[in-house]
Amino acid sequence: MTGRDPKADLQMYLQDARDVLLWKLDGLSAYDQRRPVTPTGTSLLGLVKHLAGAEAFYLGAAFGRPFAGTPLSITGDAEPNADLWARADETLEEITGLYRRACAHADATIAALPLDAVGRLPGDAGTELTLHHSLAHMIAETQRHAGHADIVRELIDGATGQRSAGANTAEGDPAWWAAHRERVERAAREAGGPA
Repeated sequence: MTGRDPKADLQMYLQDARDVLLWKLDGLSAYDQRRPVTPTGTSLLGLVKHLAGAEAFYLGAAFGRPFAGTPLSITGDAEPNADLWARADETLEEITGLYRRACAHADATIAALPLDAVGRLPGDAGTELTLHHSLAHMIAETQRHAGHADIVRELIDGATGQRSAGANTAEGDPAWWAAHRERVERAAREAGGPA
């Protein structure tokens, strides 16, 4: 490809990951959106809340553009992991609204600055980083948590894929998937798993 805009490419990948994360909430009850499905308490709505703070931190505050809705855990004024779960009094609309506003604020930062603009992470270390670095970090961070959301959603109701229609997964009915899982289990056992 020629004539591409590297900043637009990076922003496209970030937006794609944002979209994946948000669709994982679609069609679930308030309980399923926030229930912990791992021993460490990972929940879908908690992941969205966490990424709202990350967007505000890496693509806002780091470039002298603080976001008024920054979750307290990012500023150090809350209990550990406060940004990784949704309290009973926090609604889906509040958390996804916060995330969308943080993303819009981040997008304004991206639009206003060149990739080589230098920012400084708030806090004691004051680490310097470029907008390019911040964008790469947020793509990695958002894709990482979108992957967590893939697994959490599959454990909740079996929905898989990058899109609601199940794109990016092999086609197969429940019987096909059960046979596939059994084939994978057999291979694990043959390789030295429990008898």
